[in-house]
Amino acid sequence: MSAQVLQMLRRAAESNDPEAMLSAGAEAIRAGAEAEALRPVEEILRRSPDHPRLWQLLGLIHRNLEDHERSLHAFAKAAELAPEDAMIAHALACVRYEAGLPAGRHFEHAMRLDPSDRSILLRHAAARIAEGREAEAIAGLHEEARRDPLWVEGHKALARLRWAAGDREDFAESFETALAAAPRSAPLWRAYVETLMHDELHERALAIVERGRAAAGADPAFDAAEAICRSERGELEAAGALFRRLAPLRDVTIIVAYLRFLLRAGRTDEAARIAEKSASKDPSDQIWPYLSIAWRLLGDPRWQWLEGHPGFIGVYDIADAMPPLDSLADRLRSLHRTAHHPLHQSLRGGTQTEGHLFQRIEPEIRMLRQAVVEAVERHVARLPPPDPSHPLLIRRRSPIGFSGAWSVRLTGGGRHVDHVHSAAWFSSALYVALPSEEESGGGDSGWLILGQASGLGIDLPPIRRVEPRPGRLVLFPSTMWHGTRPFAAGERLTVAFDVKRPGRRIAITP
Repeated sequence: MSAQVLQMLRRAAESNDPEAMLSAGAEAIRAGAEAEALRPVEEILRRSPDHPRLWQLLGLIHRNLEDHERSLHAFAKAAELAPEDAMIAHALACVRYEAGLPAGRHFEHAMRLDPSDRSILLRHAAARIAEGREAEAIAGLHEEARRDPLWVEGHKALARLRWAAGDREDFAESFETALAAAPRSAPLWRAYVETLMHDELHERALAIVERGRAAAGADPAFDAAEAICRSERGELEAAGALFRRLAPLRDVTIIVAYLRFLLRAGRTDEAARIAEKSASKDPSDQIWPYLSIAWRLLGDPRWQWLEGHPGFIGVYDIADAMPPLDSLADRLRSLHRTAHHPLHQSLRGGTQTEGHLFQRIEPEIRMLRQAVVEAVERHVARLPPPDPSHPLLIRRRSPIGFSGAWSVRLTGGGRHVDHVHSAAWFSSALYVALPSEEESGGGDSGWLILGQASGLGIDLPPIRRVEPRPGRLVLFPSTMWHGTRPFAAGERLTVAFDVKRPGRRIAITP
């Protein structure tokens, strides 16, 4: 945060000029200085209580500070003062949805004010699902996608909704309808392929790649998609030829795909060389997980520097600080409204809640969030000193905030495939309800496994195995591979969240 922003806030407060405060507040939000802007904005609102843009600014500040109760109050006041303002109406609808309140009619009002903004339509679909109106959500997106076949984001969202509703065959049907109307649209073909690039669907994706080339012509995106799909299917010779055609590799997504290919192919030295050159230049931190695997396979002691410190993983039993587990479990179950696991997520054999769980305002969720914040603060206090070359050991370590939080409900045979959340700082597993010992199948059924990447066909022992217990929270670096063992029967209900790196901005719209 710059001294210039603080100076702008101070001068705006002294001037008693709402327009100056709006400019200073916008700069504070861009700089991540919401906490510092809070008091000056509140003070000028006491002098100008009928200024809707100031209430809107206050709502945005509280929203960024993850205080949705106060954000709701501010946006409601802004909407009361400016009922025909489309931006304020949209923001109020978004905050109501995030807080877990009915928001469908608020999105409908925002759409009437700004019918050209399709992002409102996408969020309206999410609100309808939250209200148990899944069929209406799907029908609304389908109608708009039919009206405009080139609406790529709409087709992708519709496919995700249909997949989660249990449609495994025709979930991407709207792409077919759109391509019948616009067969040469390369963006549509690319989006169709991306939608199918899931571990159960690579063969279907390859078929669409061929059709896309025939209809829209050659495209490097098709070559990249084919290389990734063939690598994930274990067709290493064909994948290698395609990756050679894509060189030089500059896009981090393709670099990651190539690293996965090299590790599968046993070309570990080459994977390590590429990852070592690329990891420190990748602001998304997607390459570190593959460098860790390569170093461990090569016996390079640097993997201990990257992931081996005992303080990086923390196991905390926090049931005493949480709401009663039975009431929390009931609340979480009520939020699981889809039939199947989401597309492009790690869980298999279960469901995942929509939205950001910790933004909700139910008492159980607020108490849960507070317990989690306190545990994360304790964990962060145990970390080694800052190391600017290390992805975890950053200098700024507060305040604690979350880039996402959700609940997962797995049933018999359910599991998480090995994966990473490298865009975050720390990731987690918090156990709320578990199968009985007889149901689980014994042994390490249902356990959390850290440090394996079994989907790459690599035989590495775990860095750590953690037994789940109700009220137990496990924290680990977001760049660390993690997954779970399947269990035989019963229910495994968890909360998971990603701790964002302090100072890293998370885009919040509108």
